[in-house]
Amino acid sequence: MTATPPSAPSAADIAARPAPPAPEAQGRPAGGPALGTGLVLGGLLAQEFGAAMAASLFPRAGALGIVALRLTVSAVLLLAVCRPRVRGHRRADWTVIVAFGVALAGMNTLFYQAIARIPLGTAVTLEVLGPLVLSVVTARRTTSWLWAALALGGVALLGRGGLDSLNGAGVGFALGAAALWAAYILLSARTGARFPKADGLALAMAVGAVLSLPAGLADAGGRLLDPLTLGLGAAVAALSSALPYTLEMLALRRLAPATFAVLMSLAPAVAALAGYLILNQSLTGIDLVAITLVVTASAGAVRASSR
Repeated sequence: MTATPPSAPSAADIAARPAPPAPEAQGRPAGGPALGTGLVLGGLLAQEFGAAMAASLFPRAGALGIVALRLTVSAVLLLAVCRPRVRGHRRADWTVIVAFGVALAGMNTLFYQAIARIPLGTAVTLEVLGPLVLSVVTARRTTSWLWAALALGGVALLGRGGLDSLNGAGVGFALGAAALWAAYILLSARTGARFPKADGLALAMAVGAVLSLPAGLADAGGRLLDPLTLGLGAAVAALSSALPYTLEMLALRRLAPATFAVLMSLAPAVAALAGYLILNQSLTGIDLVAITLVVTASAGAVRASSR
């Protein structure tokens, strides 16, 4: 849940869906690591609480409708801010953009389908397995496999009564989102290498919006055009997309990529808090232990990968 240059993939490993490009380090702005840490945590809070708000809107327009609304508003905001150049790109560049847009649309659609069926904290815990597996595979270290085993232990605790007890479809959607999150990370790196600033992300978001609109309109129909739904959907898009992208971009100018990625590993814990406060989704003590294991494993895997 980052369009970064290939030289800093660890910053994207646990980054939220979708995140900003990591700028090249050219000195540290005022504020230093302390401010950078605060910015990352602020972005995490905005993103996960935005997801919780989106889940609360499902009765108004359905999961597919809210996905379409969020991606469309996000695309409009990014296109307006970035004003990306559409001429002069090669066919290979557009192939990457289309693939990136497909990953964005699929990742968001599957994730929203998941949180419509299982608690938000559980869904994010399962989803973070995608970046975790990617970190383990790319690190090629024995210690990374130990972190993966710890994460699997956390997942086993979540499904101690059988993952189907959490709603099998919800678990399947979350794991599908995890796989697409890993694909998103790889494609974001390629996009960042081919397009300046956040231009590639803006174009890919537009592709994702176009792909999600037909299903959203079919699912929500006229409900999607309700003024209140439109307003709340726009707020969700700004809270879960525009604000965290900005905060993360500022944070990446003050933090080392590995530090940034470790902080982003807190996403499942923040999501569990958001689910509890906004959606009244309570978790048992064992569930909290399971989430802690996955958060710890994600942070450890990122550190191993960075080394």
